[in-house]
Amino acid sequence: MNTRTRIKMCGLTRTRDVEFGVSQGLDALGFIFYDKSPRNVLPDFVRGVVSKLSPFVDSVGVFVNRDREEVEEIVEYCGLSHAQLHGKEDRTYCERVERNSSPCHVIKAFRVSESTKSSDFTPYNDVVHGYLLDTYAKGTAGGTGETFDWNIINRLDLQRPMILAGGLTPDNIEEAIQAIMPFGVDVNSGVEVEPGIKDHSKIMDLVRKVRMADNP
Repeated sequence: MNTRTRIKMCGLTRTRDVEFGVSQGLDALGFIFYDKSPRNVLPDFVRGVVSKLSPFVDSVGVFVNRDREEVEEIVEYCGLSHAQLHGKEDRTYCERVERNSSPCHVIKAFRVSESTKSSDFTPYNDVVHGYLLDTYAKGTAGGTGETFDWNIINRLDLQRPMILAGGLTPDNIEEAIQAIMPFGVDVNSGVEVEPGIKDHSKIMDLVRKVRMADNP
């Protein structure tokens, strides 16, 4: 049984938010390399941030259907610990990023709907280190700010650690953890003032409630 839920905050665009998140005990920080996102960042910014991170804080690059060699170059340049893939990247793509970017590890994201089934994950079970489950919305790659029906997870045979995303806020995070007991949670818009600008009071509240859910 997982006794400590890992917390990842994604969509970071400001050093001050990174520093505050680390001070509150976040386990991982996410940086989006996707030019259609309002939270898109440049490698030079991320490289500078990652070089100053405290020990044991993971850095995650978020990519959507990007050329594999570009992903590998950004991972190496920025010193990322994980590549989170949100597009249609197949098994071979993930396997090569995992191999060529070592010690960086791959997290494969899935947008969950009623049609999601265990076999969707099967090809990736032995090549990625975790799955991130986000909310399906037609025409988007994620970051909807909406939750999905968490009961769907109970019927999925997931063979890798699961990170729950999609509309998580300080108001629903305890319920989510108690219902699903994920390896980790991924928050973004639920702790923001506006896209890319984090609300420090919400971060504090969310971290506090995650720890309360871990130790009811």
